[in-house]
Amino acid sequence: MTYLQTKLRPVTFFGAAMKYSNQIKPISYLKAHAAELIREINKSGEPLIVTQNGEAKVVVQDITKYDQEQETLALLKILALGMRQVEEGNVVPYEEVFDQLEKELLEDIR
Repeated sequence: MTYLQTKLRPVTFFGAAMKYSNQIKPISYLKAHAAELIREINKSGEPLIVTQNGEAKVVVQDITKYDQEQETLALLKILALGMRQVEEGNVVPYEEVFDQLEKELLEDIR
């Protein structure tokens, strides 16, 4: 087992383990096979972990997957913010919200 493999934790996604051992390449391999690796990353959607001197340094990832992950992170941040507001008591009963919306809509109609 390499140094890098001992540093990586198994990642699970919906209960299925994602194994990165096949997606770990040294930077010299990336330099020599860049076009091939980009095609494979785009095709598989799996990230590539690039090592330098035996340590993970960067992750190369398909742009579509990256965008999806960024959207997911943004939604998770919104959810966490909402949960924190609920815990702090910063909430308004839905009846009040709908009453206020109805009032504003009626004012806009007039």
